[in-house]
Amino acid sequence: QVQLVESGGGVVQAGGSLRLSCVASGRTLVNVDMGWYRQAPGKEREFVAMTRWTWRGYTSDYDDFAKDRFTISRDNAGNATYLEMNGLKPEDTAIYYCNVHGPGPVPVDDWGQGTQVAVSS
Repeated sequence: QVQLVESGGGVVQAGGSLRLSCVASGRTLVNVDMGWYRQAPGKEREFVAMTRWTWRGYTSDYDDFAKDRFTISRDNAGNATYLEMNGLKPEDTAIYYCNVHGPGPVPVDDWGQGTQVAVSS
């Protein structure tokens, strides 16, 4: 099992920025994707962004709402991911969860505890 610890959430005014971090421990994340989902009050968890592991390095995927405002990155060791969020809107208010999944050398699919992001209008 992979332990994931998120940080960086908080309260910000509309138009502001936050940088979320997720650090993994417990195993090396080779052949494993790592990224972010979010869950707003009363809504289902939704995809935000993901770094995809490839033999040539990482690629990134975004949901449409995140493409122009959010940037995901992953450190060279592959055990941490960051989500830079700019131009935040009240509808971005949610708990943001870090996720790792993939076949690895051993299959993994784990979640962090989440970090709260609140955007005031």
